[in-house]
Amino acid sequence: MSRRLFGTNGIRGVANRELTPELALRVGLAVGAYFGGGRLIVGRDGRFGSLMVQRAVEAGLHSAGSTIYDVGVMPTPAIQYAVKHFGMDGGVIITASHNPPEYVGIKVVASNGVELPREEEVKVEEIFFEERFLRADWRGLGSTHRLSGVLDVYLEAVKSHVDVDAIRRRGFRVVVDPGNGVGALSTPRLLRELGCRVYAINSHIDGSFPGRPPEPRPEYLGGLSNAVRDVGADLGAAHD
Repeated sequence: MSRRLFGTNGIRGVANRELTPELALRVGLAVGAYFGGGRLIVGRDGRFGSLMVQRAVEAGLHSAGSTIYDVGVMPTPAIQYAVKHFGMDGGVIITASHNPPEYVGIKVVASNGVELPREEEVKVEEIFFEERFLRADWRGLGSTHRLSGVLDVYLEAVKSHVDVDAIRRRGFRVVVDPGNGVGALSTPRLLRELGCRVYAINSHIDGSFPGRPPEPRPEYLGGLSNAVRDVGADLGAAHD
C-alpha cells in the first residue's frame, strides 16, 4: 500500500508533535518542486502553531525558487480567491479548520484557487517520499513579498454576487460567532457593509479558542442561541 501524506482535507497533525517544523520544511520542498518554483500565495489561520509551520514551509519553497506572496492571517476562502484573482500558480494555506486547538494543517491549492485533487496530491507525495526536491541555484533562491488588500478584494467579490441594496433595505439584525477564528476578520465586516446590525461574540482571534471549541456543533452554540434571543436578531451564524 502506498504511503500517504495528505488526508481528507490537507495535511494535519498536532503542532510540534505530529506536524513538526521538519515535516513542514519537507512539505514546502515538495510543493515548491511540484510548482516548479512558481508564484505562490501563502497565508494562515490564527492558531498558535500556524506561524511556525508557515515559516518552515516558506523555507522549503524558497529552496525551490518560489516567489511567495504572504497575506498573513486571512480566512481560507479569501486566500483561495486571491490565488485565482491575482493570477498565481498556486497557494499554500496553513489552517486546521475545525480541528481541536492543538492541531495545525497545510492545504495546497491550484491556480484556480481550489484544493489540489487527489491525483495531483499523489504527485506531491511522490516528490515528498522520493525526495525529488528542486534545489534552486543560489542566484535563483525564492523571495517573500507582502500582498495587501486581499480581504478588500475578496469582500467586494462576495458583494458582487448579492443584491446589496435589497439587503440594506431589510436592515437585518444578525448575531455572528466566528469562534475566535479568522472568520472574525471577514463575516462581521461583510454584514456591516451590507447594512446589517451586527452583534459579534467570540470575535477576537485567539488560538486557544476560549469562547467555544472550533467546530460549530449544536452543543457548542448555546451562547449564539442565547444572543439571538436576547437581542431579537433575525439570524445567528457560526463558523469554524
